[in-house]
Amino acid sequence: MPPSPYRPAALAWQVFRGSEAIRDRLITRHQLRGASWVRLMHDVYADARLDRDHELLCRAASLRLPSGVLMAGPSAAYLHGIEHAATFTDEVHVLAPMQFRLGSQRGIRVHTLGPRQPPQPTSEAQQWPESAEHTCRPAAIAGPVGSQPLPRSDVICSAWECAVWLEPVQAVGIIDAMLRQKLVDHTRLDAMARANVGRPGGRRAEWVFGLADGGAQSPPESQLRVRLILAGLPRPVTQHPVRLANGQILHPDLSWPEYRVAVEYDGLWHSDPDQLHLDRQRLNQLMAAGWRVLHVTSRRLHRDFPGLVREVRTALAAAGWHR
Repeated sequence: MPPSPYRPAALAWQVFRGSEAIRDRLITRHQLRGASWVRLMHDVYADARLDRDHELLCRAASLRLPSGVLMAGPSAAYLHGIEHAATFTDEVHVLAPMQFRLGSQRGIRVHTLGPRQPPQPTSEAQQWPESAEHTCRPAAIAGPVGSQPLPRSDVICSAWECAVWLEPVQAVGIIDAMLRQKLVDHTRLDAMARANVGRPGGRRAEWVFGLADGGAQSPPESQLRVRLILAGLPRPVTQHPVRLANGQILHPDLSWPEYRVAVEYDGLWHSDPDQLHLDRQRLNQLMAAGWRVLHVTSRRLHRDFPGLVREVRTALAAAGWHR
């Protein structure tokens, strides 16, 4: 029988500074290299049994940062329950007062409470509005057993931070989820944009907030919608109700009701035989009602998006749309 892993009670299920644990004679350097522990950042380790998610990285980052620094942007969004906002492999975004003079370090992206240069535009958004930092109210979330709460930006501030720090497709996907989960609403987003319209980053946040739609049912659907808009197509409606002759109501993922054109995103779960049968039944019903339906897979979204745009543009043009 293999020996039991060595875990002092004081370190079990915890995130800790390795140097402090060695100094306090809780563990040796040799033991710290064992399978009982996982190294998260420089001099920060955790019990290897803990879930390896973005919250674990936030807890690690908090040990390397002074008091007064907030988890922010996508990291705060994750802590507020938006699971796709950040992963275990992503940097932790934090917000620090300028007087702290903190610099980014491996695994931690530090933003300060002052103006910064905007990111470069992508090919899909040839020119972005300017970006900026801002002051936010903190909200607390519980950390690991026995630890202090993690300070984070509140939900509306984390939405703002995502809007001004991230590229638009990712930012809108996060804000879509906030709307869908009713963590924010368009009234609060509009108020935030109006209150900051004259500040650096105000135009950018207003633009990103305007692209958000809580009707998106998944991050890929958000990505698909925003990329179609940035490609120059008219804005589609999410989950538009289509009443069939038998009284049944269907809700296509994306649609242009005036042109009777719809786009359905087929995620991995659509490969289930029962779900595939239902999808094809819905397709037949929509087509019988006079709609043209285009199906989009993950592979198509990521590997042949220009071809997809051409198909949607052709379908809309055939139905009478003119750019």
